[in-house]
Amino acid sequence: MDKKRVVITGMGVVAPNATGLSHFEKAIKQGKSGIQFHQELHDLKFSCQIGGVPKIPQELLDKNFTALEQRGLLATGLIYGGIAGQEAWRDAKLGVNEELDTDSGIIFGTGVLGVEKLREAFNRIDDKQVRRLGSTSVLQTMASGISAFLGGKLGCGNQVTSNSSACSTGTEALLMGFERIQYGKAKRMLVGSCSDAGPYVWGGFDALRILPHQFNDTPELASQPMSATAAGFVPSSGAGALVLESLESALERGANIYAEVLGGHVNSGGQRENGSMTAPNSTAVQSCITQALLDAGVNSEEIDLINGHLTATAMDSTEIKNWSQALNLSGKDFPYINSLKSHVGHALAAAGSIELVSSVLELKRGFIFPNINCERIHPEILKLVDEDKIPRQLLEMKVNVLAKASFGFGDVNTCVILKSYDNE
Repeated sequence: MDKKRVVITGMGVVAPNATGLSHFEKAIKQGKSGIQFHQELHDLKFSCQIGGVPKIPQELLDKNFTALEQRGLLATGLIYGGIAGQEAWRDAKLGVNEELDTDSGIIFGTGVLGVEKLREAFNRIDDKQVRRLGSTSVLQTMASGISAFLGGKLGCGNQVTSNSSACSTGTEALLMGFERIQYGKAKRMLVGSCSDAGPYVWGGFDALRILPHQFNDTPELASQPMSATAAGFVPSSGAGALVLESLESALERGANIYAEVLGGHVNSGGQRENGSMTAPNSTAVQSCITQALLDAGVNSEEIDLINGHLTATAMDSTEIKNWSQALNLSGKDFPYINSLKSHVGHALAAAGSIELVSSVLELKRGFIFPNINCERIHPEILKLVDEDKIPRQLLEMKVNVLAKASFGFGDVNTCVILKSYDNE
């Protein structure tokens, strides 16, 4: 059978530096940081007392959640994903039908949902007040709560599910939705991911001592991907959402097309060959990239820009080395590369989808957002890549083909190839 072409027709985003697509585009062009000091982390004696938490005004809550849905609503991931998902649907000019829409489905992932709600539930159960848990505690604490919530809001009757692959979750969700449309099993899929904010999500990483503790007084300088002074990733939260649609369906309804998804690949390093729970198996990472190119039918020389995983840890130079070896490109021939984590920190399960939204904006609007906090590039990276390919200022230029990768906790990898769509 002929595989269907798949395009992106809608997007939504809730990020620490901006909420909503137009505000987010402006923020990433300006290199605006979304990292702030949090008194709560200080009071709880965290070493790293900074993080990225989106600001959600009440009118945005009212637009996306009924008064009843807002009662006892503590699951921040559900809030972020609920807002981003509905924004993407509206952005794609898709209405909410009263009838069941069997052509549309949802794959919206998360790492852990509703930790604050779980904490409340544990306390109430321990206090023998199980009847006071409220009617939404299950929705707010099950991993698939986010896809179930959006499925009910939008009336989607195709596959509605949640995936969970640590930092790879959002990018993996996109590929899962892409394949479903490619093989004619759905006309459109809302894909994305979300992550809760706060100490109960971030505490384990603070205990692992992989978060920077030197920037509690200067939070906006803390996230330093590819920098010689990178000191660890800054934890953050939020959600990104994209509407994928068959090209046929998009053209039929005259939809705005942001970009085309050409293909991609998902694999795991199996925590072998120097791979571990926290470190990637470089052989598998390189294979993921080369297989993604093969699936997309693209040569490495055609890639204009890489939106990297690049977390601001010791693994950044390893990631660049893997890109260089997989693409067989280095120096001035290496593509431009940037990391949104310099602006918003590492949004964990939400990272891939927020970064995908930034990638698609670059393709559609013709720009490369700057890498901030990277005045001095890591010397190991400069051995492989020309300094000009790591832009520190906004570049206004046509980007035709973009590679986006996410490499997650547990040695899991995802790479997707996106292309700008010009009306043919």
